[in-house]
Amino acid sequence: MKNKFLFIDRDGTIIDEPINDFKVDSIKKLEFKKYIFTSLLNLKKHKYKFVMVTNQDGLGTNEFSKKKFYFIQNFIIKIFLSQEIKFYDIFICPHYVEDNCKCRKPNIGMLTKFLKNNKLDKKNSFVIGDRNTDIEFANNIGIKGILYKKNYDWKKIEKKILYNNIITIFRKTKETNVKIKVNLEKYSSSNIDTGIKFFDHMLNQLAFHSRIYLYIKSVGDLYIDDHHTVEDVAIALGKSFLKSLVFKNGINRFGLGIIPMDESISKCVLDISGRPYICFKSNLKNKLLGDFNLNMVKHFFYSLSYSMKSTIHISAYGENDHHICESIFKSFGIAFRKAIVINSNYMQSSKGILL
Repeated sequence: MKNKFLFIDRDGTIIDEPINDFKVDSIKKLEFKKYIFTSLLNLKKHKYKFVMVTNQDGLGTNEFSKKKFYFIQNFIIKIFLSQEIKFYDIFICPHYVEDNCKCRKPNIGMLTKFLKNNKLDKKNSFVIGDRNTDIEFANNIGIKGILYKKNYDWKKIEKKILYNNIITIFRKTKETNVKIKVNLEKYSSSNIDTGIKFFDHMLNQLAFHSRIYLYIKSVGDLYIDDHHTVEDVAIALGKSFLKSLVFKNGINRFGLGIIPMDESISKCVLDISGRPYICFKSNLKNKLLGDFNLNMVKHFFYSLSYSMKSTIHISAYGENDHHICESIFKSFGIAFRKAIVINSNYMQSSKGILL
């Protein structure tokens, strides 16, 4: 079985690094980074193991005694243990840059035996540090690196780890061939082509107001009608959301989106609950809007609800079908964004689980 490891730098990442001499050699100098304990506890729940890897220039010399260092180091470890956080292993390089050793980061000599003896899940393991050498260190191991900064703290690092990577879903039937990529963490312009222009426009609105990235490519039997394409895109999209949110600890779970669009107004209430249910009310009047069958709006959200295992309530009213339809997709996007935000360190369920 492969393990998910976080290789974490110490000074500047776990604790503050003094700017005058860059050495934490007394208790007075010791200050932990904000959110470090809550974030590591949450990541521990998701089966991550922690390894401390640190360069300590000149450790063991007259200027930087081992006695002073290990007094502080052992105190740090005891504090973490008091919070039920244990480091799987600890590696310390005592050399200076000019020593040209094989163990000093970004070299990986410290980890040679460790990497040989432990099966590393490279897709879900990270190096976290505050210097570019930590990112080089990650590259040398063959995993991703995350740079700790003042404006990119442990709360954001935790979110990046839990929303790791672009999720890709394929759905191929005799009627359609759908490929979807989703990134819930980082928004960028989406790339959507279902063969139904108005449907593409609606999905782009959903992505924009969710602040997510979507890639959707679908080839289907549009010579018959758009039913199979819309349905299978919804199923694949819901599965991609479900897979992206496999770790639901800390998310809001509930989301509300209300969007007025001229004379129209739509409301979407979303519960990422593990329980699929759809309640859809609207006064869409026409049969077609461009190349899109408006009967498929309700069916899209029905299929999405069941594939992402969530409860969706939508109500929409107005006079212009274009406005009604667009406000529906936008209101879902707003509700989805609110529901997936991580703002706590506990599961939003009295049962202690969200399926």
